[in-house]
Amino acid sequence: MEKIFPDSDQQILSSGARQRVSHDAVVILPGKAIGECASHERASHAEIARRLAAIKGCEFAGEFDAETRHRGRLYFVPSDTLVGNAGAEELHIHAEQDLFGGVVPYGFVATKTITHGLPGPFSTAPDGWSSSFASKVKEVVLPGYSAFDLHCARDAGTRLLECGSVRVKKSSGVGGLGQWVVGSAHELDDLLYSLHADNTIQEGIVLECNLSDVTTLSVGQVKVDGLVATYYGVQKLTRNNRGEEVYGGSTLTVARGDFDALLALGLTPDVSTAVSQACTYHNAAMSCFPRLFASRCNYDIAQGRDERGQWRSGVLEQSWRVGGASGAEIAALEAFHADPALNVVRASTVELYGPDVELPDNVVIYFHGHDEKVGPILKYARLEDYADT
Repeated sequence: MEKIFPDSDQQILSSGARQRVSHDAVVILPGKAIGECASHERASHAEIARRLAAIKGCEFAGEFDAETRHRGRLYFVPSDTLVGNAGAEELHIHAEQDLFGGVVPYGFVATKTITHGLPGPFSTAPDGWSSSFASKVKEVVLPGYSAFDLHCARDAGTRLLECGSVRVKKSSGVGGLGQWVVGSAHELDDLLYSLHADNTIQEGIVLECNLSDVTTLSVGQVKVDGLVATYYGVQKLTRNNRGEEVYGGSTLTVARGDFDALLALGLTPDVSTAVSQACTYHNAAMSCFPRLFASRCNYDIAQGRDERGQWRSGVLEQSWRVGGASGAEIAALEAFHADPALNVVRASTVELYGPDVELPDNVVIYFHGHDEKVGPILKYARLEDYADT
């Protein structure tokens, strides 16, 4: 069936901020691997899209289908970061106002490998690689390298082992999975050869110094219809149904406005450092990849001690798509939308595994049931009291 889009893009061509755009419907844009996506993730994305539609005052029209007749301007909630500006423009996604997520010019920009530089000037690199970005963020990330072939990965790992154990990460691992810690050259070689055998290294891996007693913070920003909310959050871990330690949710402190509004809250020194590091990383990405745009930006920052006892703080990775903290982000946006005088809120998301988990009062349930991939799981979000401490 024919796709119908508006004949003109004049609605988005306002000067300066280009903030408020009228849309007729919000749709989910499934990723390429949507069939492999767990049902709890699909349910969460659908609930986020429904709530965004309510904030925007328009219809929620379910999943986008290229064969379906769509009238009017659509607002997209992709399950993945969109790669390639040409493909986004075919959907009339021209700027951050047209989606909850982001568009990147090259695939590696959406993965962990963007965070670190290469081990050498002649190292294998993907198309579009920016040595300038690696230089701009060097002081706000942990010591580490990205590698795209076995030789470079071994070179990078050997250098890092001189200072202690090394964490090796797949480029697109999520929820703490796809990571290993090695403490010797022998362990490094065994791991790298196994990753080389299944083409993982060719897709890109990250090698960085391993920290102990780690606190993982999230710093992010969301923009929807003129609303701007910037936050920091503390992640918590939980055990999944296989006993693995995985992401268990986040508690966010959210300020109405930009990074400056968040920094003005009187943060602790550690949190202030994390926010400043995320801001540097964010600005570097936007300047080094000019075709990158995003309305949902999230940066994970690890703080802990290396094996020499030195305290370190550094950005681990970015997310320019719907994420684990998005339920809390939406709760904050809803609160700001409902009360224009409200400037700070606290919101949280929780993920619990197992058949006998307790369901608190006054929460928004994103999923509660048996997922075919992860087993029984409860996911919810809630708005909490905020006190300036």
